Amino acid sequence: MASTHFLSYPPQPLEAKTADHSASREILIFFITGNPGLIDYYEPFLSTLRRIIDETPTLKSTRFHIYGQDLAGFRDDDHEPFTAQRKPHDLEHQIQHTLAALSRLRVESGPREGDPYDEVLLIGHSVGAYIALELFHRLLRNPDSAPHLKLTSGILLFPTIHHISRSPNGRKMEFLRRTPVLGDNAYRIAQGFLHLVPRGALHWIIRSVLGHSAHAADVTTRWLKSRDGVWQALHMGMDEMKVIGEDRWDEELWEIARDAKARHEVVPKFFFFFGKHDEWVASHYRDEFIRTREKQVDRTRLIVDEGDIPHAFCLNHSETVAEKVGVWITQIYGAG
Repeated sequence: MASTHFLSYPPQPLEAKTADHSASREILIFFITGNPGLIDYYEPFLSTLRRIIDETPTLKSTRFHIYGQDLAGFRDDDHEPFTAQRKPHDLEHQIQHTLAALSRLRVESGPREGDPYDEVLLIGHSVGAYIALELFHRLLRNPDSAPHLKLTSGILLFPTIHHISRSPNGRKMEFLRRTPVLGDNAYRIAQGFLHLVPRGALHWIIRSVLGHSAHAADVTTRWLKSRDGVWQALHMGMDEMKVIGEDRWDEELWEIARDAKARHEVVPKFFFFFGKHDEWVASHYRDEFIRTREKQVDRTRLIVDEGDIPHAFCLNHSETVAEKVGVWITQIYGAG
């Protein structure tokens, strides 16, 4: 059984003329996927972000390492086959899986090889934003669990952190979850249909009919034709309806900053980027969230897309979103 699949974009090697290599600031940019949790969807986004950071003059003095990995269960070779007794992973498992991976990472090269990173920037997409906020919350509640991790900022893209079950697509998933026979057998129905469609025909449908980019069509075809990927996505999606549907962040999210101040630590900075029309985010809850938090400008930036970037930006809009994220990273670290 293989280990978790990941993508890694290390910083450029230190120049020999640099005065003090040991004084360089090492920052980890850790990316958390949405559902389906396949990091390969985000390769164009992450590689573009790597290029943007390398080309930004005000970021030259800092070494950024970009890393992202699959969520558990979406690739057949990272687990034993799922069964009725050994079911796919829920959201809580994904949080723990992500925290374990993040805790293991260290500076990979240079004079500080093996040291913990000076800071960690979490970027989460969709449910990955929820996972990112959970990591902030848990580590500030229990810093001894990973004392070397210094989470200082978060960029949350199309975040599903508030009543996801009341979004347009969430209502459909919630109906599926609450229908016993249908919910329990949805993956069998989907797999039965997908088994009948030849791989080449499926790729053509995804590329030509659904309009995915060539890269995204390749990833989607592999996922849909995998043994357990669809089951994992549906199982986790239905669990998201139950867990994220609870209104828990209203009070707890902003305790993160209060906790950080109480411990005399760096107050986390959050950038929230919402879609104008997001089928996985209920607009009225999004607007209420923004109205409640928009005065907290010292630690929060709340942006609503002025264009029409879809929730699943990684299918066709990776470069556009990477440019936006590059601007926010410059705002966080460029003056340092």
